[in-house]
Amino acid sequence: MSYGQSQVDTPVLLYDGTCGFCAESVRFVLRHDRKATLRFAPIDSVYGRAVIERHPESRETDSVLWVEPDGVNGGEHVFAHSAAAMRVASYLGGIWRLVELARLVPAPVRDAIYRLIAKHRHRLSGRLQCFVPTAEERSRFLT
Repeated sequence: MSYGQSQVDTPVLLYDGTCGFCAESVRFVLRHDRKATLRFAPIDSVYGRAVIERHPESRETDSVLWVEPDGVNGGEHVFAHSAAAMRVASYLGGIWRLVELARLVPAPVRDAIYRLIAKHRHRLSGRLQCFVPTAEERSRFLT
């Protein structure tokens, strides 16, 4: 399947493939994902670059994007910054849905906090540790 030309029918979490903090976030999501339908791809992958090509407003985001099929014309919605983090929490369900309370905070404030963390994410993670998905997880990663 050419991910550059077609969308996927489940949500996809795009992440910075060179960031240890982002890799650890992906591990966290994999550990807590009860549905096991979420897909993953580095932002700099073929799929990630195709999403950004279709959604140029996402070009400045280099940490995490949530891509969700809209269920209509094969289209998709892309969420960035705090909205992407809240989508992840909502997807995980359970106690993680409490993150959605952040909606009470105005989006510009949420996004400012998100950008501050994203700006320092490489320092927060220490040394980059290579993330190698298990054989079972590998099928959920797009190239």
